[in-house]
Amino acid sequence: MTGHIDVTGTGRASAVPDVVRVSAGVRCEAADVSAALSDAAGRAAALAQAARDHGVDERDLRTTSSGVQPRYDRDGTSVVGYSAQQGLAVTVRDPALVGALVDAFAGAAGNALSIDSVGTDLADPAPLLAAAREAAFADALAKAEQYAALAGRGLGKVVRVRDVVEGGAQPRFARMAAGAGSPSLELGENTVTATVAVRWELTWRASS
Repeated sequence: MTGHIDVTGTGRASAVPDVVRVSAGVRCEAADVSAALSDAAGRAAALAQAARDHGVDERDLRTTSSGVQPRYDRDGTSVVGYSAQQGLAVTVRDPALVGALVDAFAGAAGNALSIDSVGTDLADPAPLLAAAREAAFADALAKAEQYAALAGRGLGKVVRVRDVVEGGAQPRFARMAAGAGSPSLELGENTVTATVAVRWELTWRASS
């Protein structure tokens, strides 16, 4: 009987993000539902047009939410108006344009604008994840070789490989640095982590 060894390896890979995902929206108040919805729709359309004017492709614009709610007086008994909102998700493939785009959004929507989040991402995360998996397997192999040597055994063939999922990648939010003119964006790095569980056969070392 050869026996076996189970080892878990972890690997990480980092890269500078090449896209920025902006979650923007508008909230408009009016005395009646129709006026509130119309104002919100018009300002949201202006946001989308501002994005197009800054080179954002149609495929990178997506309406995320739309709705209207009544506004009540201080006593919460009488309706005094309505508040309508509409959200827009924008993928910016040139991070250098984000500051100018936020300025353009402010000009298009005025005080109705809200920027809910600005997050960095990778347009194609597959190569980075592949690198993290390679690092995870190498980590598992190094551990297995050490444990086998400590036990006076050798490593045989791989019996089982299992990808360990630990809640998925965590989003990273970009920092908007204040300064003169348009805000600048600090991209930093996005890091992907992979974990793998591997089982090897253990072999007996040949006696000298």
